[in-house]
Amino acid sequence: MEFQASTLWWVLAGALVIAELLTGTFYLLMLALGSVAAAIAAHAGVGSSVQFVAAALVGGGATAVWHFKRARQPHSAPAASNADMNLDIGQTVQVPAWQPDGKARVTYRGATWTVRHVSHAAPVDGEHRIVAVHGNELDVVPIAHLTPQA
Repeated sequence: MEFQASTLWWVLAGALVIAELLTGTFYLLMLALGSVAAAIAAHAGVGSSVQFVAAALVGGGATAVWHFKRARQPHSAPAASNADMNLDIGQTVQVPAWQPDGKARVTYRGATWTVRHVSHAAPVDGEHRIVAVHGNELDVVPIAHLTPQA
């Protein structure tokens, strides 16, 4: 039994989709689109060289477009200081007193936490905003030293 060229292109497209599902590499979907374009070209009855050109142009073009689109998007903040990933970022804590090493113990969410002063100013007692979480330590800055956001 001999496979037609279009069948081989469809099988390749399916294999690329499966590989993408297993690896999470979105670029493989772009290459699968190229295989689909080649399969359509094969159904149209064009030669194998045109099928390869269609696969290369569509798959490579889609990959390039996706790459440049992602490169232009702003990168998200690291997880330790990203408010979208950690709901503690932006919350406030009351610091009663600082230790000489720039750390303090505070009660937050019903537990005792270690907080670390990360502002350039000298540590002061009072209300502070959480700017990052590292394990069981909170990085804080005094609320009075925050710059207003526009």
